[in-house]
Amino acid sequence: MQRTAVLTSLLILASLLIPCQGTSAERETLGDIQYLRLSPDQPLLSPGEALAREDWNPLPGKTPNFGYTRDVFWYRAGVPEADGRRILEISYPHLDDIRFWPLANGKPVERFHTGDRLPFQQRPLRHSNFLFPWELRGEAENGILLRVQTRGAHHVPLELWRPRELLPQLSREDQLHSLYYGILITISLFSLMVFLGLREKIYLYYLFTTVSFLLLLASLRGITYPLLWPASPALQNYSILVAIPLAVLSMVLFSRKFLQLNRLRNWADHCLRAALAINLVSLAGIFLLDYNLSIWLSVSVGLITCLLLAIIGPVLWIRGHPQAGIYTLAWGALTIGGLATGANAYGLLPNSFATTYGIQLGSTIQALVLTMALANRVYRERESRVRSQQAELAALSAQRRAEHRVMDQAMRDPLTQLPNRTCFEVNAAECLSLSPGKRWAICVVRLENLAAITKTLGHRNSDRLLELVSLRMNQIAASLPGIQRIGAQDRDCLAVLEPATFAYLLDARQAAQASSRVTDSIEQLREPIDYLGMQLSLDSCVGVALCPDHSTDLNTLVRQAYVAQESSAAREKGIAYYKPAKDPYSPERLTQVTDLKHALHEGELALWYQPKLSLRDGRMVGVEALIRWPGRQPAIRADQLIQLAEQSGLIRPITRWVMEQALAARALLLEAGLDLTVSINISPNNLREKDFPLFVQRLMTSHHQHRGRLILEVTETSMMQDPANSMRTLRSLDYAGIPLAIDDFGSGYSSLSYIKQLPACEVKIDRSLITDLRTHPDDRIIVKTTIDMCHSLGYQVVAEGVEDEETIELLREMGCDMIQGYVLARPQPLGDLIRQLTDQQTDTPAGTTG
Repeated sequence: MQRTAVLTSLLILASLLIPCQGTSAERETLGDIQYLRLSPDQPLLSPGEALAREDWNPLPGKTPNFGYTRDVFWYRAGVPEADGRRILEISYPHLDDIRFWPLANGKPVERFHTGDRLPFQQRPLRHSNFLFPWELRGEAENGILLRVQTRGAHHVPLELWRPRELLPQLSREDQLHSLYYGILITISLFSLMVFLGLREKIYLYYLFTTVSFLLLLASLRGITYPLLWPASPALQNYSILVAIPLAVLSMVLFSRKFLQLNRLRNWADHCLRAALAINLVSLAGIFLLDYNLSIWLSVSVGLITCLLLAIIGPVLWIRGHPQAGIYTLAWGALTIGGLATGANAYGLLPNSFATTYGIQLGSTIQALVLTMALANRVYRERESRVRSQQAELAALSAQRRAEHRVMDQAMRDPLTQLPNRTCFEVNAAECLSLSPGKRWAICVVRLENLAAITKTLGHRNSDRLLELVSLRMNQIAASLPGIQRIGAQDRDCLAVLEPATFAYLLDARQAAQASSRVTDSIEQLREPIDYLGMQLSLDSCVGVALCPDHSTDLNTLVRQAYVAQESSAAREKGIAYYKPAKDPYSPERLTQVTDLKHALHEGELALWYQPKLSLRDGRMVGVEALIRWPGRQPAIRADQLIQLAEQSGLIRPITRWVMEQALAARALLLEAGLDLTVSINISPNNLREKDFPLFVQRLMTSHHQHRGRLILEVTETSMMQDPANSMRTLRSLDYAGIPLAIDDFGSGYSSLSYIKQLPACEVKIDRSLITDLRTHPDDRIIVKTTIDMCHSLGYQVVAEGVEDEETIELLREMGCDMIQGYVLARPQPLGDLIRQLTDQQTDTPAGTTG
């Protein structure tokens, strides 16, 4: 029996190693890795500060492995010259805090933050390993910068992959671990059935041993995190701490029963009793000691106990114990595997297949050998060969089901049980490649209101609501013409890309032929859902990208669909198609952002000015400052420039530059004898800046001669984007004595109850109501009503876009206070405007419009 067990174990070990020989997928090699080691008490460095340090050291070996330490480690390395998408893999899933910056020409271009102390959903790619995707820039010198801090073993195996090579590699690794889990599950089921049949404690102890190893290895692998508690990092970390002493305790209990030491009452039994007590103390220490000390204690006690079990077996074998031979073989394999993995975690052994998967290999051999020994015992004591064979067949069937279940779960979202992003990308890419001439529609659905619902009802209700919504959305998607199945089951039509984002794939030709059904489905998606007696609207927005119209690459199509669903058209109509011209994330837009930043720093931007005329006395009373980019080729309109600044975050420095330039311009106007107000436009982003009112107050304090003569204009639409914060900022400016004006009045939407609370002194009627004032009686009624209403609220009224004398007379009759438009002057540089106004003062009698 012992020879058979040895031979079978060797065959099993070979079967485990054979798949691994084919898993050496082609991968790219990082440059020489350098590291920076800092004390955890030192201040947190920024990427630029870390890169600028001079105490970087070359990494000894290929893989960072510094054992148990709390120090902060920075790593940097070059990337081979190439372009395209790459994925950096850290195949050790138990690192507390990881921050990753891809580098281009030595500067960070993106930022990723994850770790097993953060929710699983925050990982860039949903996998038990840490995966970081980014785009290499062919024209740049690419590299990586990594910051790692952990309370456990500091082990950071780094690999650089192309996406198309990583997926098969991960699949092979998952298959290998599925085989391992399947073996342990099968053995657990076998032990459970035997225990239920015989009611002997040894089979219960063996069941606990196998299950505890299964939980321990699944936790170490990181499998339990996404499957059991993806939103609870604390549970994942404590599951590892608890799994280690539980596994060791079950090993000791089984060993005593298997070797029947409780009957002998010899030295071996006393040693195992002491080991039980020590491991119980280690288990209690989990809740009392520091995490780093606790895991160090658990691993150390576990390794010592395994060594003790490995020594007891050979000693009893030499003394003629009947079961000690098989026990020695089983626990010897486990002890060697455990020592190899533990030494690797302490940094004493380098990374290899044997050290990385030592526990898996050792526990597989141990489990199989002991299972065969127990099966032989069952055969000799209670059962016949036929029943034993039937049990093995049932166990193998359960193993296959478990393997299929594990594989299916790896391709599904744990909350909604819909196909996940990996499943969608695999199946969608297959559809696109198998039908290259076919038109496909990649549709991305985003639930815009889910975050607000989560903050209101809590995560549990939000999760339950998401389950209900995903079920309804999947049913709606299944009824669409041309819908494609993207999962293993026929009902799998919808995939989960992110917690609030879904996707499905359509045959574009079939969908176009039944456009009314598609429209109906969009309306159904936007219908509120009844939950807890409330009608909750999730504000579904659908973005569509077409293949091959927009691209033939799946990743690009998904990105384009994301861009489309973020557009204003999607929010208004529920659906929007990708339009390259409106893509704010296009390479052209990035170039424009860079040019705009350069133009701001180099003084290439300019302010042009347009005058305002008082209709009461015919005097010029003010000018409006308008930003221009004179030297830009091709030219960019002012509204496009402002939109670009808002999207890129440059609106903050640009607004401050405009205010300083406007004050300097007013000083020149005063020198020319022109005491005019200067109006400037501020962005809704400025209203959300907490320090904006303080900046304006300090600026006016420095230029006290212009106090009360600089008017800030804000559009009614921008105020309604965030009424509460806008009102708070405007009141702060009003308290500081800064005049405010409501710009483009009548072009957007607003509430009169809100408008009347605004601390403004001036309202500017939008040019859309002024342009056709002569020919459209309805416009005259609206403008007259608006003027009267504003006067009753205490506002002065300015009409924009005035282009002829007839319109001036109409506005004067309506009681309008001021006008602005081409009839007076076009926007022009300050010098030209000063000359024009000076000439008008000389040539034009007072009381005329010039």
